[in-house]
Amino acid sequence: MTINWYPGHMVKARRDIEENLKLVDIVLMLVDARAPLSCRNPDLEHLARHKKIILILNKNDLADPNATRSFLGILHAEGLNAVAVNSVKGQGVREVVEVIQKAYESQRQDLLRRGRRIRPVRLMVTGVPNVGKSTFLNSLVGKKMARTGPRPGLTRGKQWIRVREDMELMDTPGLLWPKIESEEQGLKLALLNIIGENAYEEYEVALYLLKVLRQQAPQIFQSYYKLEQTTEDDEQLLKEISVKRGHLVKGGQPDPEKTARQMISDFRAGNLGRITLDLMP
Repeated sequence: MTINWYPGHMVKARRDIEENLKLVDIVLMLVDARAPLSCRNPDLEHLARHKKIILILNKNDLADPNATRSFLGILHAEGLNAVAVNSVKGQGVREVVEVIQKAYESQRQDLLRRGRRIRPVRLMVTGVPNVGKSTFLNSLVGKKMARTGPRPGLTRGKQWIRVREDMELMDTPGLLWPKIESEEQGLKLALLNIIGENAYEEYEVALYLLKVLRQQAPQIFQSYYKLEQTTEDDEQLLKEISVKRGHLVKGGQPDPEKTARQMISDFRAGNLGRITLDLMP
């Protein structure tokens, strides 16, 4: 199954981001901590290649903490500034502020040497759709300043927000790259609600999720769905969960499509444990 989702408004979003990059000093690039490599937008990183980039691993409360620590180590080894954050609770935000200040220090010193006024650091918040940019921004500001919502691509237009006396932020719409080459990467992005639901079949995404759960969290998975044992036939397993959940159609037959939707929802809410989809390279 090939998954691609690049609606027309993203063409304009890319153009706007490219134009607005001229106005900022540092790019805060958000990824989902459950798939920090799969969420990296190569197109966006290329556009911002002449700017300092800070990678924010958001929603780290839903990811395997050991995996997050390992990925942070890998990103730091690449020479990238990277911080893990739980924007809902504000965890990690103070560290982000410290990294921003450190990254801007050389420009600040340059302004001082030239006798120029020290202006606030100008930041752009970017990332793939529905990775939690607005929630992160609200957490950084300390109060609700940007509209948030559960559907990919909700944020519209641009907003300049004064975070504090020494920081100004620009929020941008979510941006994907035009073509997702890997089927597995597409399944991960679908599972994380990063691409629109019209771009994939929930049944196929649920089958992929079952494979991940059997590998990473078999005990939590069996306990949550009250399964005495599991088969390696994922389609059969989905039917068994349908019966356990009472997802039946007329005649008492299992309704795996309904179960697929519920499982995807359970994963996104963190009901199935802290799971990281990306494997260590």
